[in-house]
Amino acid sequence: MKRVFFSVVLLLAANFIFAQEKNVKEAKSIANEMNPDFAKAEQLINEALTNPETKDKPETWNVAGMIQKRRSEKEMENAYLRKPYDTLQVYNSALDMCKYYFKCDELAQIPNEKGKIKNKYRKSNSASILAERPNLINGGIQYYNMYLDQEQKGGEHPEYGKKALECFGMYIDIATHPMFEKENLLQTDTLLPQIAYYAGLTATKLEDYNGVLKYAPYAQDDKEVGMYAMEFVSSALKAQGDTAKWIASLKEGIQKYPQHSFFFGHLIDYYSNNNKYDEAMAFADDMLSKDPKNTFYLYVKGYLYHNLYSKLKEEKKDAEATEALNNAIEYYKKTIEVDPNYAEAYSNLGLVYCIQAQDFSENATTDVNDPKYKEDQIALKKYYENAKPYYEKARELKPDQKDLWIQGLYRVYYNLGMGTEFEEIEKLMNM
Repeated sequence: MKRVFFSVVLLLAANFIFAQEKNVKEAKSIANEMNPDFAKAEQLINEALTNPETKDKPETWNVAGMIQKRRSEKEMENAYLRKPYDTLQVYNSALDMCKYYFKCDELAQIPNEKGKIKNKYRKSNSASILAERPNLINGGIQYYNMYLDQEQKGGEHPEYGKKALECFGMYIDIATHPMFEKENLLQTDTLLPQIAYYAGLTATKLEDYNGVLKYAPYAQDDKEVGMYAMEFVSSALKAQGDTAKWIASLKEGIQKYPQHSFFFGHLIDYYSNNNKYDEAMAFADDMLSKDPKNTFYLYVKGYLYHNLYSKLKEEKKDAEATEALNNAIEYYKKTIEVDPNYAEAYSNLGLVYCIQAQDFSENATTDVNDPKYKEDQIALKKYYENAKPYYEKARELKPDQKDLWIQGLYRVYYNLGMGTEFEEIEKLMNM
């Protein structure tokens, strides 16, 4: 009796396996019809893709990819015949086809019992992937634009961004896949750095930092977008909390793209925020030795002295703090000598003179009967007179960027007793 029962179980299992293999064949047959029922073909193949008896067979995944290829072909046929067609379906099918053919190739590369690899799928499938590859770019662009459009409208549709990243990412993954080793796409595909840039940009917006680190580096040598790709990488490393790699990426970015202020500025900020002023100064000096007329480097050197002042003041090293402020003035002035339109340098010059006024007032006499009172007031007023033209120049250069000048002019006009000007600034502050 047990033997009969066992035979029945084996028969049922064999029938089940046969049914799944039949699904694969039927799905393939349906997809090859003149007017395929793709919904039915996908239903059949999806069952086989998850069934333990067929999911590890390369033919199953090959048929799944073929169905998507046929879907894309039928949509493009409709487009050619000027019939309604689904553009997104073309892009989605191209993406899914690549996924299925990749899995098919992976399974087909497994050696048989004799240790031999007989991959009969690679040649035809790789050709199909290369033919559909441009649609991954188009799909990425369309989904990215849909994502931006919804973002501008205040909607939350991250799925569009994720789909864009999938398309851009698959385009790059193809270039690194063993199926295309002979094509050497990393070297021959001139579009790849641009697509890698868009993949990095999309991943950055999605805060998918692993995606940034995977794709953006393929764009870092591009003359047009390389510096932005490296910026994406640096930002991702910082977001992940990997300080050592973040700092290394900033230094690499400075060496590769010294004209792009992002890397130098963030590195200096790191040094300043962590009280590593000696390292910051040394690095700034090194950059200035290579490019003495670089306004950003000059400005940063002034900024470093400016920040060093605060540290020295807290440590009650007044003489050294005064020297730091004088050095800040020197480098801010050097900045505007090279670039007379550097509004931030003018603003900070105004601020430094106001700080000097505050430091002076702390030691000035407040006794109106003291003979030195009038002398101190004249000296104090001089500091505000020094600050005035720099704040006014910052306002002239960037009237819409009020944070550069409005508080400073309020303070200057008040201390100089400039009633009309003070009232105008006061109204602006209350608007």
